[in-house]
Amino acid sequence: MADPSSYRPKPGQIPDSPGVYRFRDEHRRVIYVGKAKSLRQRLANYFQDLAGLHPRTRTMVTTAASVEWTVVSTEVEALQLEYSWIKEYDPRFNVKYRDDKSYPYLAVTMNEEFPRVQVMRGHKKKGVRYFGPYAHAWAIRDTVDLLLRVFPVRTCSAGVFKNASRTGRPCLLGYIGKCSAPCVGRVSAEDHRELADEFCDFMTGRTGTYLRRLEKQMMEAAEEMEYERAARLRDDIEALKKAMEKNAVVLADATDADLIAVAEDELEAAVQIFHVRGGRVRGQRGWVTDKVEEITTGALVEHALQQLYGEETGDAVPKEVLVPALPDPLEPVQEWLSGRRGSNVSLRIPQRGDKRALMETVERNAQQALVLHKTKRASDLTTRSRALEEIADALDLDSAPLRIECYDISHLQGDDVVASMVVFEDGLARKSEYRRFQIKGFEGQDDVRSMHEVITRRFKRYLAEKERTGEWSDGESTLADTPSGSLGDTSSDTLGDAPSTPSGDTPSGDTPADALTTTSPDALTNSLTDDDGRPKRFAYPPQLVVVDGGQPQVAAAQRALDELGIDDIAVCGLAKRLEEVWLPGDDDPVVLPRSSEGLYLLQRVRDEAHRFAITYQRTKRAKRFRASPLDDVPGLGETRKQALIKHFGSVKKLRAATIDQICEVPGIGRKTAETIAAAFAQAAPAAPAVNTATGEIMDDEESETTAETSGEPVSAGAPDERRGQER
Repeated sequence: MADPSSYRPKPGQIPDSPGVYRFRDEHRRVIYVGKAKSLRQRLANYFQDLAGLHPRTRTMVTTAASVEWTVVSTEVEALQLEYSWIKEYDPRFNVKYRDDKSYPYLAVTMNEEFPRVQVMRGHKKKGVRYFGPYAHAWAIRDTVDLLLRVFPVRTCSAGVFKNASRTGRPCLLGYIGKCSAPCVGRVSAEDHRELADEFCDFMTGRTGTYLRRLEKQMMEAAEEMEYERAARLRDDIEALKKAMEKNAVVLADATDADLIAVAEDELEAAVQIFHVRGGRVRGQRGWVTDKVEEITTGALVEHALQQLYGEETGDAVPKEVLVPALPDPLEPVQEWLSGRRGSNVSLRIPQRGDKRALMETVERNAQQALVLHKTKRASDLTTRSRALEEIADALDLDSAPLRIECYDISHLQGDDVVASMVVFEDGLARKSEYRRFQIKGFEGQDDVRSMHEVITRRFKRYLAEKERTGEWSDGESTLADTPSGSLGDTSSDTLGDAPSTPSGDTPSGDTPADALTTTSPDALTNSLTDDDGRPKRFAYPPQLVVVDGGQPQVAAAQRALDELGIDDIAVCGLAKRLEEVWLPGDDDPVVLPRSSEGLYLLQRVRDEAHRFAITYQRTKRAKRFRASPLDDVPGLGETRKQALIKHFGSVKKLRAATIDQICEVPGIGRKTAETIAAAFAQAAPAAPAVNTATGEIMDDEESETTAETSGEPVSAGAPDERRGQER
């Protein structure tokens, strides 16, 4: 526990101007980010008598080891920079709202030639229009199914679309009238885009225009005695009305607004948001957070606004935002919202009428969400704490292992040998810190040598970061940084968590003056550089290393740590066969009871490491199977490769083409054509392509189509992939 007086700024060092400040711990991790109208006045509040501080604030200042700040010109700049740093550093003592689920949106991909309607989750993409969020994906599909009668927009995937274009046959929706079938040319790209625009207009609340137009067409058809057409239009009108009934009118004046309500107690706060568009509730979402700092309701609302609109622009920010309490000061927040939208945004508390009644409904939802969260978390926290205590007791550790790293090796008969590192903090997966390794030190199958290599590379990086942060004492030897082989996080394993590993970039220093940094406004654009505290890989050590395996793997991991001189990290292994826990140097395993929460946690960690490793190994194997002789042609990029395949239709036809025929492809000169022909001549004849799902042998065209539509790798002379041979 640090004494705040050891890093307290000297009188007069802190400027009396707006800015953003950061507290760092002894590992140089950012643990708290705040903004202030006057940095001098705000920071002085943290360095008073500890007995007078709020318990959470006291914990923060005693955990911190240094403080630094950045001066900005206005409070709006401070608000923007605070949001950026909270997203960047993921500080543990800041209020961070997290969705209790990944809410689905109804998305229309207007950035494609033929826009597609689909369900989307996760980060929003440029050029895609979003509606929602919805509570359930099935609610989106029900709505879309009704609207496709009137707006038959494409809903199929890219693979299905290409396959239909190739065969000249539309999918089932095209035959039953719920898709305009642009894949086979029934409508032009312009007409299909107009349909998508009308679909979006209807979803934004402009429903009356389309209903009146359909009713007029229905009456005209009836007058002309086209009764079948009139009946279809009647059904279309009913479908639109049914889709509208799913969202009842809550505000009669067709208001576009977001309503935010907060329910809180001493420890936690729940936020509920209702998105009202065209007077109807179009979406709902909720967040729950720990109150790790002393904070008012207005400040909670301010953080919720940052979370909600920090990545949004234009119409995604409504004209009106209704809240239970106003941030203090109000003007910078309102100016920031107006800047995000591009026009004035009203931020206020509803006092009476329909808006006040709807706010009470949102508040009831927030209260229910907080009660439900507390009911679930009470059991969850107790279970995780008991599991960590059981592990500490079984392994004779000094304290509960709050950070656990687990390693696993994966390969297929000795090919594509890879390793994984997964991280659990406080009993929960920390997916932003997962890492993947390629085994580089040798070829072939040797799990023990592979484990030794991975542990060595990971902790060499840790020691190198430790040296760079100045944590080495004078006279200690240095250690050159060596490549780790980590390939970083994959998109499928990183779902919205921000990296939170410490940076370890800036020397911490030994005196209070060294622990202070003052940044001028000119340095604001450079304040988030790689050398200014970005989370670094491998910079934070675990309390426990778990390896997937028995005595040999455990011994290899311990030997790697011993060779690096690391003696403060515990090691154990979990063997799959009998779920035995092995410790270094012990001839007998530690057997935890089958009902032990500690054993269950170790199993979860081990299974997650195995899943992450085998996913990476399969990705590498699939990429190797899809290798082509074109990959070896120097200077031939992806664009010209695709041009070649598009021109000839398949690799098989390209292989049989002459040099003159290859020269006909735009962008391919004679010299390049000769190189391509030589590459095919030197390459071994391709083995027949096999559909791994059915075992069917296919020609090149079929295999390419299957790979596009199914997303599964097509094996071409691949090793046997039956159960038991893949590890």
